[in-house]
Amino acid sequence: MTTAKSLPLESTLQAIAAPGVLIGHRMIAHGDEFALLPEEQSAFKQSVVKVQRASGAARIVARGLMQRMGIPSQAVLKTAAGMPQWPKGFVGSMAHDSTVAIAALASRDQYLSIGVDIEPAEALEPSLIDLIATERERGAMGDSALQGRLLFVIKEAVYKTVYPLDHTFLEHHDVEVNFAARTATVRQGRTVAFRFGMTPSIAALAYIAAPQITG
Repeated sequence: MTTAKSLPLESTLQAIAAPGVLIGHRMIAHGDEFALLPEEQSAFKQSVVKVQRASGAARIVARGLMQRMGIPSQAVLKTAAGMPQWPKGFVGSMAHDSTVAIAALASRDQYLSIGVDIEPAEALEPSLIDLIATERERGAMGDSALQGRLLFVIKEAVYKTVYPLDHTFLEHHDVEVNFAARTATVRQGRTVAFRFGMTPSIAALAYIAAPQITG
C-alpha cells in the first residue's frame, strides 16, 4: 500500500526528529481504512469512515517505523483511555489532520515518552486564543497569525507525552510553553522538551528523555 508523500513535510519531520526518534508520514488515501488489522478494528467500529481511514493511515506509518527499528510489524491497539499501545521496549505517538497522518517511534532506553501532533498551518479563530494560551503566553505572542495554532499543536504533543506517565487529564492552561527554551512546563511540574516545524502543516514533537545510567 503506497501513496505519495509531501517532500516539504518529510523534510520538516526529519528536521524536528530528536536523536533516536523516527518520524514518518503518509498522505491519507481512500482505502487506508482497510489497513486496520482485525484486532485494531474493534476500537473503531463505531467511528465514521473518515476516522477509520486516518487511523489506518497512521498505523501504516507506525508499522513502517517498526520495520525500520528492526522489530516485527504489529498491531497498535488502544488503551481504555484511548492511548496507543506500543511494542514492549518502545514508546511512540500518532496524529493526523484531515489530509495527513504521522507517527513517531523511539526506544524506551532513550525516551520515557514521546508525543506528536499535526495541524494545518491556518490561523485559529481569535476567540480560541484565550482558551489555549496562558496569560504569560499571550503576553509573549508575536504578530504571526499562526502563533495560536502552533501553541495548540505543541500542547497537544506535550499532553500525549505526559499522559502515559501521569494518567492525568490536562487543560491547555495546565501546560505553559517557553519558546526560547524549547520546553513546556506541565502543572505537575514536569518539563517537556519540544521541537516544531511549519510547512503546509504545523508539526511538533515533544519528548522526555530517559535517565542515563552512568558508572
